[in-house]
Amino acid sequence: MSTPSLSGGAGAFSGFTRLCKGLAVVLIGGHIVVQFLPQAVNYLALIPARTIPFVWNLLTAGYIEQSVYGVVVSTLGLLFIGKLLEPVWGSREFLKFIFVVNFLTSICTFITAIALYYITMNENYLYLPLSGFYGVLSGFLVGIKQIIPDQELPLLKIKSKWLPSLSILLSIAISFWTAQSATYLPILIFGTYISWVYLRYWQRKPETKLKGDPSDDFAFSTFFPEFLRPVIDPVASIFHRMLCGRFEASSESQGYTLGGTTLPGSDPIEASRRRERGARALEERLAAERLGAAQGTEESGRDATESV
Repeated sequence: MSTPSLSGGAGAFSGFTRLCKGLAVVLIGGHIVVQFLPQAVNYLALIPARTIPFVWNLLTAGYIEQSVYGVVVSTLGLLFIGKLLEPVWGSREFLKFIFVVNFLTSICTFITAIALYYITMNENYLYLPLSGFYGVLSGFLVGIKQIIPDQELPLLKIKSKWLPSLSILLSIAISFWTAQSATYLPILIFGTYISWVYLRYWQRKPETKLKGDPSDDFAFSTFFPEFLRPVIDPVASIFHRMLCGRFEASSESQGYTLGGTTLPGSDPIEASRRRERGARALEERLAAERLGAAQGTEESGRDATESV
């Protein structure tokens, strides 16, 4: 089986799913609303001091882009990455992933802002409007890492499994030169981690009746360079027991990993098969797009010949 590519030539600009198009309309519409009605930011963005009683901003903040740059990046990222992930996960699971990651990212960002206020007594943490689709976009990169980890990017010659780590590293580096880092950095970090937790432990696999991805190739330490993993694995084990102890107790018989160590009854072979099925689905989709683009080129050439 050949390895699917992240780019499909002319087909890369076609084949966007209906769900992704609908969500893109939501992102663009939210941006237009806050541009024409600036006061809407106070009700739709996440402002920790106003989250109570405006609790709905935990849901709406993720779909509100306040800048033109943000809405362009988020819309393009949703369309291009979404058409890779949605066929593999299914539309329902794809939408569920977006909802869960967006909501939990907002909750974690809210808690962090409150904690920073009590530590520093700086009221900016309470009244800074936080919003954006960045948390879900970073989660999409984790999804790509899971499905096609060894696929190389066409230009950078970097394997896709490093995309989440590089995006966070680049964002942290940029934060030293911009005062706006507080508006996006926590969202990116929490979005990456929560999406990994979701895909690692919670995502339901109807074909196997299991949840998550227990393979060693998707352990938390794989986000870090090889030489750091002996240090990361013990720390990851502690957080695993703190955050997923109940899950582990109810699912131990199905088999999962603990900080990169295989638990009794785990089945990393099945996880590998899931990735192969995902890669196969992506390959078939990209092949169909290339075929459609080639047929379109032939028909346009034929029409031009007939007109002459």
